[in-house]
Amino acid sequence: MKIKAAVLYEMGADRPYRQSQPVQIEQVELAPPGPGEVLVKVAAAGVCHSDLSVVNGNRPRQMPMVLGHEASGVIERVGEGVTQLSAGDHVVFVFMPSCGACDMCLGGRPSLCTRGFASNGAGTLLSGATRLSRAGQPLYHQVGVSCFAEYAVVDQSSLVKVDPDLPLEDAALFSCAVITGVGAVMNTAAMPKGASAAIVGLGGTGLAALMGAKASGASTIAGFDLLPEKRAKAISLGADSVYDPMTDGIAEQVGGFDYVFECVGNVQAMEFAYGITKMGGTTVSSGLSHPDRKFAIHHVDLVAKEKTIKGSYLGSCLVKRDIPHYIALFQQGRLPVDQLITRSIGLEELNEAFDRLADGSELRQVIMF
Repeated sequence: MKIKAAVLYEMGADRPYRQSQPVQIEQVELAPPGPGEVLVKVAAAGVCHSDLSVVNGNRPRQMPMVLGHEASGVIERVGEGVTQLSAGDHVVFVFMPSCGACDMCLGGRPSLCTRGFASNGAGTLLSGATRLSRAGQPLYHQVGVSCFAEYAVVDQSSLVKVDPDLPLEDAALFSCAVITGVGAVMNTAAMPKGASAAIVGLGGTGLAALMGAKASGASTIAGFDLLPEKRAKAISLGADSVYDPMTDGIAEQVGGFDYVFECVGNVQAMEFAYGITKMGGTTVSSGLSHPDRKFAIHHVDLVAKEKTIKGSYLGSCLVKRDIPHYIALFQQGRLPVDQLITRSIGLEELNEAFDRLADGSELRQVIMF
């Protein structure tokens, strides 16, 4: 079938993107779902920093690629062997497919599926196939999803069925921002009630982590961001205090926290987060910097203060368990994730949307189909 989709041919274009136009909205071919795959009509898709990291070259991927990894939609058709999903189901996408048979999946860590990592890196579906093409040439899939398009074919493990009463615009955020931020708190850190928490970087993922810390019963929550608008948003969502991390002496002023969540994806933020982690505390990073970047710590500080550093990918989630749970918390008013949406846009506005995201002027811009 022919669909409209956002195609990136080369990474690293100059800004502003509204002028360089790295993302092209084109008609492409989408093949039908193969065994174990599902055709989804995309309803809403969030524009995330992980997408921007592909556009600007911080996350090298196979090119050309149809972009997008955070979205919701309605199933149109299922392929052979799909038994737990049906046409008409409301679903959210998951950016890590899981095979269910590798050591990581069998060990209860499907967010680290070895086959899923390999297929995502290759720009294919879990089967190794691609279902997208233009003029007879294959187009690669972004992390097995490619949802900046009218329709998507994905592996069945890249979908989670959700409550049809949940607005699809809100549902899209549970696909990445919520599971990444809330999951870092509830799963990766397993932060206990009464602990103190700090969030470094108050974008969509960072504010989701803030909500997760509040829902988990943190005693105090501090937020750190360069932009006053995002600090103000953190206060409205329950932060007890907010700071500009570039203020002289701020690390000494605030002291230390039991759990610090780095949600930016750069070395300076990571080192700052570790620096405000108290003795015996834990630094959790869900940010993704360029693969060449390294951060530095004082080895003696790590050992003598018994600090812990943890990475968090996909919020360490078991998605079929956690996404319905987080949706229930949202419906109870305990995770007000709808407040992350700051703009609804059309697919043709993507280049301008990436400019706004890079400027930090928006939280979640959602493409509505």
